[in-house]
Amino acid sequence: MSALLKPDVPAVDLTSARAAGAALRTFFRLADAWQLSVAEQTTLLGVARTTLYQWKQGKVAPLDRHLLERLSHLFGIYSSLQILFPATRRADEWVRKANSAPLFGGKSALDRMLAGQVADLYVVRQYLDAQRGGKA
Repeated sequence: MSALLKPDVPAVDLTSARAAGAALRTFFRLADAWQLSVAEQTTLLGVARTTLYQWKQGKVAPLDRHLLERLSHLFGIYSSLQILFPATRRADEWVRKANSAPLFGGKSALDRMLAGQVADLYVVRQYLDAQRGGKA
């Protein structure tokens, strides 16, 4: 590839406090869209309630790779829903609706995600990626 085709953009340091702040602001917008309770937010992120409140107050430190993985899956789920349901309200409501797909067993995707394991987020993301014909 020639030097003219390579973008001259520095890599983003995902471990920086600045990146952490941006990721958490995005998560809190997602939490508002999905109308997540504080308990649901802490479970999805795998953090304590006090940590969540510190972040909401802007006291942000770099995020570890486990939290970044959780956020990545949540953002991927949100993105897939926006593609599958162009009506934003329908996309946001989907996470709470009962689902007959075997993965959910009549419960909602949020119920599955609230089992608390990163793998639960991953399988919901994978399911949605498959539904939209994309890859994880």
